Amino acid sequence: MTFNFSAYRRQWFLDGTTARRDLLAGIVVALALIPEAIGFSIIAGVDPRVGLYASVAIAMTIALIGGRPGMISAATAAVAVVVVPLVREHGVEYLFAATILMGLIQIVAGMLRLHLVMQFVSRSVITGFVNALAILIFLAQLPQLTGVGWETYAMVAAGLAIIYGLPRITKAVPSPLIAILVLSAISIFLGLPVNTVGDMGKLPQGLPSLALPQLPLTLETLRIIAPYSLTMAAVGLLESLLTAQIVDDMTDTDSNKRQECAGQGGSNIVAALFGGMGGCAMIGQSVINVTSGGRGRLSTFVAGAFLLFLLAVLGPYVGRVPMPALVAVMIMVSIGTFSWNSLPNLRRHPLPSSIVMLTTVVVVVATRDLSLGVLAGVLLSGLFFAGKVRRMFSVVRELSEDGTHATYRVTGAIFFASVDRFTRAFRSAEGADHVRIDVTTAHFWDISGVGALDKIVARLRRDGRAVEVTGYNRASADMVDRFALHDKTGVESGLAPH
Repeated sequence: MTFNFSAYRRQWFLDGTTARRDLLAGIVVALALIPEAIGFSIIAGVDPRVGLYASVAIAMTIALIGGRPGMISAATAAVAVVVVPLVREHGVEYLFAATILMGLIQIVAGMLRLHLVMQFVSRSVITGFVNALAILIFLAQLPQLTGVGWETYAMVAAGLAIIYGLPRITKAVPSPLIAILVLSAISIFLGLPVNTVGDMGKLPQGLPSLALPQLPLTLETLRIIAPYSLTMAAVGLLESLLTAQIVDDMTDTDSNKRQECAGQGGSNIVAALFGGMGGCAMIGQSVINVTSGGRGRLSTFVAGAFLLFLLAVLGPYVGRVPMPALVAVMIMVSIGTFSWNSLPNLRRHPLPSSIVMLTTVVVVVATRDLSLGVLAGVLLSGLFFAGKVRRMFSVVRELSEDGTHATYRVTGAIFFASVDRFTRAFRSAEGADHVRIDVTTAHFWDISGVGALDKIVARLRRDGRAVEVTGYNRASADMVDRFALHDKTGVESGLAPH
């Protein structure tokens, strides 16, 4: 695959208006990343700067080498929850080493084109994933809305009013940015008793430094970190690829999923070298970016660069930003992320599709594990699909006038889910000395189907009946030639020319 410099350049600077929107959107995202990164650091059991520096490094690096312009990647809860036992039992240096190995695994995954696995994720699973994330984003705001004074509720309401009301007047500046600035000014000027960003944890000062993990390079170290790295890599790629698909749909554009896999790997390696934890794409911040006008790589880069500026230069001021302002932004994200059409579609769509969507939502919300929810949805989709194909299978028996010849016309897919019905259709062939099995409108998909045919022909021949199998298509004939037990069943002598 050749590198197209012109296309890459356009992903940075689409036009003058888009560049300005990318800059402003990146600033909004940077502010929204701070409490998230601190919270994820607390989940992982590490210093807040580990999450904050990771968000800086990942966002700036993925902007350069990622495959989905406009998508935001940073430290995430999905990765943070995986490493809790590693940090608790072995320390933060092992976390850095595991993150480097995580990145290497993701790069290899990109080289092996494992992104193509996403083709097996149905639309119902994606819808359930989106709805579950919207619910989780909203639930994550509840701690900031419980046990607080009326001032907090008033500021959240005012923030939502600005966010949804300002676009009716002008869209020149992202309304979430105006909401944060206005509410911050009011909170600081009036000295309102509300939680601030500084209450979440101590903000780091200065710039991160480049360093390798301080731990022995031994097989024992690899044994410790490998399971965590594999899990982080899988969870990170799953969430990133699903988020990339969602951003594709929101922007009506396509993205390079293979490059995104490798880009996620490179970003995590850079994050670990600068003292950060692992991360992946963030649907909440990506929605903020897109709804604020961010479309190109510049918006993602600005999010990371401006976050670094805030931490290094404006740390004391950032710590005074009221949490109700950021809560209002995240509630907006939750509302905008949820697929509201999916509610009336529960009645309009086929029942299996609705069950898959609801199962994905329930599992993700109950376990707080995105990978488990998607896995449950994919498995359920596969079972429903197999059942649907199985019901499309049929065998029709036709007898000659004298009853000595029987023709069985097989229609549909013969595979592991339909072999039982296929076999049962031949259990009775009373009076027919000659049996013809016509598979012109059937297809053998796996060795289970071929094995079933072997057994049927073998049993009929043992009963003294002449058997002929006709109508193989080329693919089915190849399957039979390769996997049928000709020397035991005699199927070969019954094969029609092909």
